[in-house]
Amino acid sequence: MLELRPGCEACDADLPGDSEQALICSFECTFCRDCAARLAHRCPNCGGELLPRPRRTGAKLVANPASSQRVYKPRQL
Repeated sequence: MLELRPGCEACDADLPGDSEQALICSFECTFCRDCAARLAHRCPNCGGELLPRPRRTGAKLVANPASSQRVYKPRQL
C-alpha cells in the first residue's frame, strides 16, 4: 500500500491522501505539481519520473489514512 506522504518534499505544501496535486516517483518521494514542473518531472532524490499519485478517497481513506510523517527537504528549484 502506498504511504501517501502528506506534503511536498520541496515546498512543504499540504497534499492530503485524496489530492490531485501530488506526484510521486517509484520510491514514493512526493512533490506538488508546481515543484514537479520546476524539477522537469524528475525526482531530485533518485532521478526517477514524477507521475500523478493515485488518490485514496472516501471510506478507503478513512480506513487507511495517509501518513502523518512529513518529509521536507527544502532545495533550490
